[in-house]
Amino acid sequence: MPRTIARNARVDREGLLEFLRPRHRVVLMTTRADGRPQSSPVAAGVDAAGRLVISTYPERAKVANIRRDPRVSLCVLSDDWNGPWVQLDGTAEVLDLPDALEPLVEYFRSISGEHPDWDEYREAMVRQGKSLIRVTITSWGPVATGGFPARLAD
Repeated sequence: MPRTIARNARVDREGLLEFLRPRHRVVLMTTRADGRPQSSPVAAGVDAAGRLVISTYPERAKVANIRRDPRVSLCVLSDDWNGPWVQLDGTAEVLDLPDALEPLVEYFRSISGEHPDWDEYREAMVRQGKSLIRVTITSWGPVATGGFPARLAD
């Protein structure tokens, strides 16, 4: 069986957004108060402004970390474990209700499409006291695919 060769592809911002839109499995990395990293597996979408958006609760550690230090890194994974991935860096902000309500609608649309009852969805977001994390992407690495170094190809 031929070996899969690791690949890296540099992409511009539009290429990056095209890569991100169908991928929702993300590891968000924030910084704890003591300086150590904190990782959170999250579902993320891309909003109309090209920011990554993540639904959350205001009590979560990632929210406290972002409020203290808005610098974040994210690893966006493909559904297939061996599929391509990319690491991003950015600046995050937390929106709380009521400001988060319509951006939460856009978040849902970016991942799942249309909801059967938007009024019900909005009521649920308010009842649950949801917040939204928005990440403005400042830099990114290549879109990478794991595998063997080219020198080990058959």
